[in-house]
Amino acid sequence: MVEEVLFETESTIDRAAVADYLRTVADGLERGSELTLTSGEQELSVDPPEQVTFEVKAEREHDGGPSELSLEFELEWVEGESTTGGGELDISAEDL
Repeated sequence: MVEEVLFETESTIDRAAVADYLRTVADGLERGSELTLTSGEQELSVDPPEQVTFEVKAEREHDGGPSELSLEFELEWVEGESTTGGGELDISAEDL
């Protein structure tokens, strides 16, 4: 399968700004709204179906220097179809 990148952005922002962004996405998903991604002159609207595949991945990359950690959240669906099945996911955040 050939991958076509439709939208991509990366920036350094504080955790509160990330939380606000994710909250906006979550609110849109809960309402069933179309989501519009905007960065500079880039803009893409997507309309996820009711059922999607949700992937959470934590990675550590190291090349001899300091390790780089990442946490990725991905929604995936086939255009024009809805996805069913899968297991339950539990995510929690604790103050340490």
